[in-house]
This record gives sequence, structure tokens and C-alpha cells, in this order.
Amino acid sequence: MKTHLLAVLALAISGAASLAEEQPIVLKDAPGKDVVENNCASCHSLDYIKMNSPFLNGEGWEKEVHKMIGIYHAPVDDKDAKAIIEYLSKNYGG
Repeated sequence: MKTHLLAVLALAISGAASLAEEQPIVLKDAPGKDVVENNCASCHSLDYIKMNSPFLNGEGWEKEVHKMIGIYHAPVDDKDAKAIIEYLSKNYGG
């Protein structure tokens, strides 16, 4: 009985672990994608882009990028910030 219980517990844990594995986020292929991946993914998952896209338009993405730089001190230069905002606005603007 004890062995059976341990086997069931081990199976449950291994199943939960496989469900918890994060799937890779694939962004739309367009100019600026590499800049977004290189800058944004260094601090957080790219799934935030897809989760927020229904709610943010171009102005919203601009505010979001400037928040990341100004408040969270994301090391993004002006040229990359402009490319990120443009990419997100064109490809994920709600």
C-alpha cells in the first residue's frame, strides 16, 4: 500500500512539473522584433506583450516602455526604445 501511494505521488508530481514548463513565446515577425526580444526578455517574459496587447494602443505602449525605463531602470537606449514602441504599436496595438 505504501509503495502504491508513493508511486501515485511521484506520478502526480512529475505530471505537475511538466504542466508548469513554460512554452516559448513567439512574437510576430516584423521589423524591430529582435530589438524587443533583446531588450524586453532580459528582464521579463515576452508573454506580457501578448497579455497586454488587447489593452494598449500606440500611446499605451509608449507609456509602458517609458515606465520600464524610468521606473524600473531598464537599460534601453533611445534608439531601441523608439524601435520597441514602433514594433509593439504596429503589431500588438489593441
